[in-house]
Amino acid sequence: MINFKRLDHIQICIPKGKENDARQFYTNIIGLTEIAKPEALIPNGGLWYQLADIQFHIGTEDEVNKSKRHPAFEVTNLDDARKHLEKNGVTVKEETQIPDCNRFSFIDPFGNRIELLEKL
Repeated sequence: MINFKRLDHIQICIPKGKENDARQFYTNIIGLTEIAKPEALIPNGGLWYQLADIQFHIGTEDEVNKSKRHPAFEVTNLDDARKHLEKNGVTVKEETQIPDCNRFSFIDPFGNRIELLEKL
């Protein structure tokens, strides 16, 4: 069983190199507050914003069919969640580790990427 705690973030994608256009819209027009990305993820491009108690991530990508879009769910039992998924034949993918957080992702039967994370 997986014990879900809350939605952590949502990610959408923009073409590579369009961060300034995204800032113009999401910061200047929509009025969102940009937050710093973890150092390990800065080379990937994109922007992060804080919306109430969740984060809104804007990633960059070239390939339409290889999307980074995904929900990320904070859980209270990441190791148990991994064991549960693997026991049920789901392959997990290690993600780049970021400070104060353990995480991995998996692909559902329909090709959707789902991330599970646990704050340290």
